[in-house]
Amino acid sequence: MAQRVLVVDDDRTVSDVVCRYLEHAGYQVDHVGDGAAALAAVAASPPQLVVLDVMLPVLDGLEVCRRLRQRPDGVPIVMLTARGDEADRILGLQLGADDYLSKPFSPRELVLRVRSVLRRAGGEPVTATAQVLTDGGLSVLTGPRVARLHGRDLALTLREFDLLAHLMGHPARALSRAELLERVWGWRFGDQSTVTVHVRRLREKIEDDPANPRRIVTVWGVGYRYEPADD
Repeated sequence: MAQRVLVVDDDRTVSDVVCRYLEHAGYQVDHVGDGAAALAAVAASPPQLVVLDVMLPVLDGLEVCRRLRQRPDGVPIVMLTARGDEADRILGLQLGADDYLSKPFSPRELVLRVRSVLRRAGGEPVTATAQVLTDGGLSVLTGPRVARLHGRDLALTLREFDLLAHLMGHPARALSRAELLERVWGWRFGDQSTVTVHVRRLREKIEDDPANPRRIVTVWGVGYRYEPADD
């Protein structure tokens, strides 16, 4: 059965092109034109992924993203933002969007981003083989994509999970933002603030004191390093 994608965009020209390309790629596509309709559509029949524009009537895309992230199913979200609108892009990532594209964008690139996010959502681990990564009270199972802290399941987005797995899989090694962007997101080029935002979100979920992180530490001028626990 084809995977179903919900496209949320009030620009009919853009949405027609996006829907046509996604359908051509083999996806079943539904379309709504405002934020309230998007929430209603997801509640009625959750899709496998949502393509979500930021600028929407009734409820904007950022508020829709925030509300979708309150759902337990963790539906993947690819956000569409205006070119150069860094504030919206960063806020969308902070709210839990899995990926983003700035308008104008290539429909083919959007299809590739959708395919990549869905592939990871389907259980493809960051590394070639499934792993069980443990560090103190933190454990990551890359096969079923489960992360736990002191026995409690962590609510991580797709990218947060992949980032944590990659960092834990390379302990005590300084990793640049550019390297993380390529290894976790699959981007050779892109806004490295994406990595910064996701690290900040991860720290809020796994660190005792996110302002003074012990596990994911900043390597000034380079990027980040995962420090294994002493215990």
